[in-house]
Amino acid sequence: MNIFDRKAKKLHKDKAAQMKDFETYNYLKDEVGYRLSDRVFDVNKHFKVAVDLGCGFGHVSKHLSKDAVEELIMCDQSEMVLQKAAVPEDVTNCRKMVVDEEHLPFADESVDLVLSSLSLHWVNQLPSTFVQIMKCLKKDGVFIGALFGGETLFELRGALQLAEIEREGGFAAHISPFTEVRDIGSLLNRAGFKMLTIDTDEICVNYPSMFELMTDLKGMAENNATWIRKLHLHRDTMFAASAIYKELYGNADGTIPATFQVIYMIGWKPDPSQPKPLERGSGNVSMKDIYRIDDIVKDQAHKLAQQAKDDDQK
Repeated sequence: MNIFDRKAKKLHKDKAAQMKDFETYNYLKDEVGYRLSDRVFDVNKHFKVAVDLGCGFGHVSKHLSKDAVEELIMCDQSEMVLQKAAVPEDVTNCRKMVVDEEHLPFADESVDLVLSSLSLHWVNQLPSTFVQIMKCLKKDGVFIGALFGGETLFELRGALQLAEIEREGGFAAHISPFTEVRDIGSLLNRAGFKMLTIDTDEICVNYPSMFELMTDLKGMAENNATWIRKLHLHRDTMFAASAIYKELYGNADGTIPATFQVIYMIGWKPDPSQPKPLERGSGNVSMKDIYRIDDIVKDQAHKLAQQAKDDDQK
């Protein structure tokens, strides 16, 4: 499967890094990076070696601390982006590497934590990347990631398609395809991850018009990079799409909303020390009694208290 032009995506990142006001366009990725770093702190564990895969301008890394990570390796496809990436303040052992997410250079079982925020949706072989992440993780290591889901920018996609059909008699793909939520769990399971946690979040950002949205997407280096992308969009089609966007999805104040669906995922590399589910048939409460669960809990608590009292008397 070869959907994305990886060289074009690298050029997009390089151009974004060369912009004087590149930080202006980091608001969305900074927000997702902050939410992802919060999941790292939720894991009650200190990681000796951590990798931030597709780190961008340090959207996740800058929120990490020495309490969570001892050594941090920040990786990105673009060297220009890496040069401007923000590093965490109190993680002294931090280095940067130019790494293609499709070809990881790390040795087997050498990393305790792999992070990836809004980068893997540009990977051609996502199952292969998941397998490589699994291989480089130590036992009981964890992968915490976020990527755009299938509902991302549905408003822009619909407006462009309707405008092209009206003005040109057909439409081309202007929004890159995204992974669906239902596929992530299956791909992680196939790669060997256990104790999966997958959830979604929607971030809605309001813009003055469709043109400001497209400008910001370019500044984020999130412009289309599929091989079959249409390189030119007619002016009339653009104005028609903007009008359709505002008519179908516009807010009362004249702005237009853009929805970004973010899929968060956590997967662990198996280890004998990890908790395991009880054997089938070991439960002592029937599902048909679930409606009286409060009474059952009270009865069990009373029995335990009585047993403790009897043990004290002995």
